[in-house]
Amino acid sequence: MTVQGGRERRGGGRTRPEGSAEPLSGAYDTALLDLDGVVYAGGLAVPYAVESLGAARDGGMRLAYVTNNALRTPEAVAEHLTELGVPAEAGDVVTSAQAVARLIAGEVPPGSRVLLIGGEGLAVALRERGLVPVESADDDPVAVVQGYGGPELPWKRFAEAAYAVGRGVPWYASNTDLTIPGARGIGPGNGAAVEVVRIATGGRFEPKAAGKPLPPMHRETVLRTGAERPLVVGDRLDTDIEGAFNGGVDSLLVLTGVTDVAQLLAAVPEHRPTYVAADLRGLLTGQPEVVASGDGGFVCGAWRASAGGGALSVEPVAAGEADPMDGVRALCGAAWSAAEAGAGTLDAEKAIARLGL
Repeated sequence: MTVQGGRERRGGGRTRPEGSAEPLSGAYDTALLDLDGVVYAGGLAVPYAVESLGAARDGGMRLAYVTNNALRTPEAVAEHLTELGVPAEAGDVVTSAQAVARLIAGEVPPGSRVLLIGGEGLAVALRERGLVPVESADDDPVAVVQGYGGPELPWKRFAEAAYAVGRGVPWYASNTDLTIPGARGIGPGNGAAVEVVRIATGGRFEPKAAGKPLPPMHRETVLRTGAERPLVVGDRLDTDIEGAFNGGVDSLLVLTGVTDVAQLLAAVPEHRPTYVAADLRGLLTGQPEVVASGDGGFVCGAWRASAGGGALSVEPVAAGEADPMDGVRALCGAAWSAAEAGAGTLDAEKAIARLGL
């Protein structure tokens, strides 16, 4: 393993977050933003999201919204964002519904019937690709596609999917996220609905999925945004950050959604973000460098972190106010480096509590 400055090299994983001398909104031309848990949760804006995105846009950064949620159309998403105070157009939105519709259209004849288990966003995306959504397994569909349909999706829709998939009809999914964040907490996502059909068909079938972190979603995003220096911004390690890893682009993890600090510290190499921030204000600032100290620890800002005795520890190294997020970044350096060196599970509970998180 060789690692320089924390960046990934062949044979090893990232061992620490990166630093940036300039604000991220200036270092990258386009922010590819996840929505649920990053910009809004349960329809309400995440704290600091509106003003941070406005400042990034005013500074010249293009904002594109990339979501695995296939429920709503790009027009509806853009309208919602505008109502929240983040002006957006339909062309600024890329959904997993669009990605899976392109995937299906490339594998079936034009005008084919597709059994739709989902919402309006997926129906519109299918029609845009010249496909015909149908509602019954008896309508002779050539494919089945599942996308998040909201909490009101009738149970009988899963039965229709199971009937068709059980007969051998090719099966597709917009994404397989097991959960989705909302205003009241974390709820079941489209992946949970996919599991319902999988169980009903005896576990004999596997859908082709298109959403993050898989290549069809990255390809759809590149085609629609034309980003040259993109920064993926998300709250999930297994979709947003892994998708950036698979696409070979940098990423910013914000801690406003699904991922907490403990999960971040335990991240496998493909789930380790380039940068970490508490929320979208992280777009407007640089990131302090995480520096390896001579005694095996890692220093970021006014915090030093280390791994030893089966646990992670963190302590202030300078007087005055210390940013807890610098402590998180230092802990990432200690935890990820220890993992690359073959250390076992490290207890992070006391270190996280020390930061007040």
